[in-house]
Amino acid sequence: MARNKYPDQTVEKILDVAFGLFCSKGYDNTSISDIVAGLDGLTKGAIYHHFDSKEAILDAAFERAMAPIAQARRAVCEDRGYNGAQKLRDIVSPESVVPQVELWQRMGLLNDPIANARILATEYRDSLSVSAHSFLQPLIEEGIADGSIVCPHPREAAEALSLLVNLWLIPLFDQEAMRDDMLARGNVLVDMASALGIDLGRNNVRATIEAVADILHRE
Repeated sequence: MARNKYPDQTVEKILDVAFGLFCSKGYDNTSISDIVAGLDGLTKGAIYHHFDSKEAILDAAFERAMAPIAQARRAVCEDRGYNGAQKLRDIVSPESVVPQVELWQRMGLLNDPIANARILATEYRDSLSVSAHSFLQPLIEEGIADGSIVCPHPREAAEALSLLVNLWLIPLFDQEAMRDDMLARGNVLVDMASALGIDLGRNNVRATIEAVADILHRE
């Protein structure tokens, strides 16, 4: 194969086409052949030169699409105008959570993720390495330092909250969950967080769940 002088451009083109197809057809209904057909002369070999599978393309496309959302969350974390407890409430607010759920919806990842083991594994991994360790734990530790949070085990608390929010409260893997069930889970999450010394704000969590339920139950 001739050496590609512009590999970054090729990767971006692949991701552009794949993202468009995931959003229009759904991830499960998009094949590598569909992606090749939209690449104006690039071959399947060119795709596999950069990505070893459709799942790898999904990972890269999702990470790229998530970049503005992640940046907004980093801006919250870096804001020195309010304390750690307040920042945590912002992280679980509708403004922070809804864009990610809408992205899942657009890319067809809310249809049957259990059928795609890599999606489940990726969500579990990111719930710990990204959500818990990069966002929640630093904010809990900041809250401990500024006195707004009293939590003896910040790392473990961050991991537990992240897994509950991403894999239980927001029912990515439980599409049959009704609004009342989600709200009940939210109340339990708030109580559990409070027992850890973390105030997520009951009304704040309820507003997030209501907004997510609107997306999941949209006709």
